[in-house]
Amino acid sequence: MKSSKYSCNTRAETLEWITAIIDFLQPFSFLINAHVVNFFKDKQWEAVDEQWMSCLKDEKPENVLLIPSGGVQDHWPASLKEFIHTLRSLSFPREQANFQAILADVDMVPLSTVLSQGMNLKKKHEVEVLSSVVSSVVNSVGAPTVVDVGSGQGYLAQVLSFQYKHSVVAIDSSSHHGKVTDARAARIRKHFAAQMRKSGLGNKCPDVPVTITCRVLSTEMLKALTDVPVEKNDLDSNASALNEGPRRSQSSNDANRSCSLVLAGLHACGDLSVTMLRTFVECEEIKAVVSIGCCYNLLSEKSSEDSCSKYGFPLSAGLKFLNFSLGKDARDLACQSAERWSSLGEDAGLQNFELHSFRAAFQMVLSKHYPEVLATSPSIGRQGKAFRRQQQRKALETPATIGKTMKDTNDKNPMRQTSSNSDTFSSFEKFCLSAFSRLNLEHPQDLDLNATWNEANAFTELIGPYWSIRAALGPVLETLILLDRLMFLQEKGDSIKVVMLPIFDPTISPRNVAIIARRL
Repeated sequence: MKSSKYSCNTRAETLEWITAIIDFLQPFSFLINAHVVNFFKDKQWEAVDEQWMSCLKDEKPENVLLIPSGGVQDHWPASLKEFIHTLRSLSFPREQANFQAILADVDMVPLSTVLSQGMNLKKKHEVEVLSSVVSSVVNSVGAPTVVDVGSGQGYLAQVLSFQYKHSVVAIDSSSHHGKVTDARAARIRKHFAAQMRKSGLGNKCPDVPVTITCRVLSTEMLKALTDVPVEKNDLDSNASALNEGPRRSQSSNDANRSCSLVLAGLHACGDLSVTMLRTFVECEEIKAVVSIGCCYNLLSEKSSEDSCSKYGFPLSAGLKFLNFSLGKDARDLACQSAERWSSLGEDAGLQNFELHSFRAAFQMVLSKHYPEVLATSPSIGRQGKAFRRQQQRKALETPATIGKTMKDTNDKNPMRQTSSNSDTFSSFEKFCLSAFSRLNLEHPQDLDLNATWNEANAFTELIGPYWSIRAALGPVLETLILLDRLMFLQEKGDSIKVVMLPIFDPTISPRNVAIIARRL
């Protein structure tokens, strides 16, 4: 795969792409490291090109929302268009690849209602696609067993087991997930067994995935799986042995029976995806790995005083040599989804910007009345969804004449909030009262929320453009993390074949890039 300008088929190409990203990002560290909750308090818009902000504050919200996915308008400043086009060229493509033409013998079978029960649209799409890819990889390397790392409720493991007839071990840190997986697998097994009896195929029951509850903290824990024979007939009897962790001593007979595995991970969080790649490299018995990462904010990162070599970023020798670090703000920003931003309608986009305005204005309140609380970087929880629902209900109850009046106002200043000033202040007041409650803080006696909102409201039209420009850096930061993982595998030479592909529809599942590696 390649962008419009860069490719990553070799280590040299990947390093060139990584270097270009780092060179581009350095002048924009002020944006990457900004906390938008401080937008009003720190006057963050003043750090951005004045021409950009002046243009975008009068732009239609739907056009501003397209910035993270590369959308530009002809009348925008040339420097802004160049910024967005460069970001697009540096980002790994997200359009779903024709992986069936790239990977051998991929046969994607639609999930039956029995196997897809309990899955939402996103999960069904992910499991349907990934299970076919993993099955193709398993068949190509001849490994008898798949290990689903970070298996959750076992959806992927069960499809690989029941639909594709592979031996599967499902590992998750949650014992609750293990119980749910077992119960669901038992129901599916019962259904398949009944079908087989009706078809005259006897009473042979399908194999079910073996569930293991453990927190995978190191490569040694995954390597331990190869010490236990996990052929289909042995899975149940060896589940307890697998739970015991590393066990390197073997008799000569056992050594000859060491098990070949394929590691698979659907959105294995943070360092877990990195641990999978390291284990594949270090353990000959693991013949392939299919990894789709997520939760980059949870990645561990090397610090200057940290001597530990097992951090999650950087992973490749090439990026370590460049001595580049991301930082927590950049890892958070890498989780942004350009596709979800572009799919928001005008009203939802404005509501999003309004909520960011509320939170940033509340930061001003904390700065004045509770500076000691502000120093602890307080979290007030996810109030956005509740406010969004309230606004949607209010919109349904609003008479058409009022709606027309508001539309006329918004046409004159499209980045202003969708509600009247009094309604907006009322919503801000409710937001603040709820936030005080969540932080267990009393309302200051001299609290003047009206004055705070009037001070912030003069600049609310800038928060949407600022947020969108900053969010546009997210796909590039994620690309850097993914290229680092790809180059780590490319550095191992010709003994490993690796490809990086977007296998999901990004509008359904934005974290859609799979790293697929096999031993040759």
